[in-house]
Amino acid sequence: MVNKTFQQVQYAFTAHLRDPDHNPPPAGLARRRTDLYCELAFTNIRNFISDNFPVLRKLYDDERWTALVRSYFSYHRNRTPLFSRLAVEFLDYLANEREEPDDPAFLWELAHYEWMESELRMDVRELSFEGIDRAGKLLHGNPVLSPLAWPLAYRFPVHRISPEYRPKEPPGERTYLVIYRNDQDDIGFMELNIVAARLMELLGKQLDSTGRELMTQIARELHHSDPDMVVQGGHDILRQWHERQIVLGTRKS
Repeated sequence: MVNKTFQQVQYAFTAHLRDPDHNPPPAGLARRRTDLYCELAFTNIRNFISDNFPVLRKLYDDERWTALVRSYFSYHRNRTPLFSRLAVEFLDYLANEREEPDDPAFLWELAHYEWMESELRMDVRELSFEGIDRAGKLLHGNPVLSPLAWPLAYRFPVHRISPEYRPKEPPGERTYLVIYRNDQDDIGFMELNIVAARLMELLGKQLDSTGRELMTQIARELHHSDPDMVVQGGHDILRQWHERQIVLGTRKS
């Protein structure tokens, strides 16, 4: 049977670690030691969040950044004990719990964009070219989208946000991006126009369609007067993606 007194001490101590200003330490513990534990715990969390969200960090001065991380540390209840997943918990806090009117409207989107790089870097999968013709004709064959190429869509142009550029309102058009990792574990980003974004969406759904069929479908959706021009433009996009291993080749028969 669990020692309830010891368990109560644990709960009181962890509550004190998270929010020492509002939760006193358990009776009998030396204040100097509890202060040291509080400082070490919070510093580790703050450093981890700062390292994983470097652009976001630059948008805040030290005082406001410390307050943001302190709020997360004090009030959010993590659903995982894994330190490596704290970035996901921080995103959950920003999306569902954070209520600060002075925060920029793009806060969660920028954090999500930065998190995606860490998530892709930690993905344990390796690119496999089994069953793929790496020199296949991209228009005539079935182009294969890399499982390590992830399309992203945001209201704000998150890839351009910096201390010098902080949009207050989203522009009229959404921002489409793709983050990808090649077989050398290099990570890259590309901005996509609306045609490229639609092509990537179709590549993930219509696995048996040829490159030409996909671009012809897009031309119809656009009501374009010159479908061949759209097809050729799509071919250029596919070749660029193939060079970057966003598209791995075509499916072998």
